[in-house]
Amino acid sequence: MKVFEFGNDRSCLILIQMVDSHSIQMIESEAEIIRKLSGRDDFRLVACQVDDWNRDLSPWEVPPVFGKEGFGGKAEKTLQDLKESVLSRYGQADRKFIGGYSLAGLFALWAAYREDSFDVVAAASPSVWFPGFVDKAERERILTKKVYLSLGNKEEKTKNPVMATVGDSIRIITNQQDLDHTL
Repeated sequence: MKVFEFGNDRSCLILIQMVDSHSIQMIESEAEIIRKLSGRDDFRLVACQVDDWNRDLSPWEVPPVFGKEGFGGKAEKTLQDLKESVLSRYGQADRKFIGGYSLAGLFALWAAYREDSFDVVAAASPSVWFPGFVDKAERERILTKKVYLSLGNKEEKTKNPVMATVGDSIRIITNQQDLDHTL
């Protein structure tokens, strides 16, 4: 995992985002947008680049759902790498956020069931259609204090029957966990 850091290096507000090689080019701009929209300069954006999106962010192995590429189930290793390379450095930070989009959103949400180091999880259009994830959510509790989940307008309307479950999955997780959605 490669780690890129932007913003105030002394801040006690840490924003962690899982990215791939395509996204990393936009992260510096994202930090600037956060700065402008929030009116704050006291945050540290930590972008953690994974080598293989489907392999490194999926919690367990799953055959292809669309296309030809399956999911490798290496999220546990990725979380361990994150703990060693980022959380160990920022363990005393006042607030630690983890977030992501799509499969990175699923990873952030999954990590909230495994790790109590995060104060807030923000999962934008998370891949909660991932086979077996809702079952996990129904059996376990989130360890994070606050969770933000978003659902786009088109995701439930896809023709792929597995991916079309995303809306119902988010509603099940939200109701099951009795989540506080405010940041």
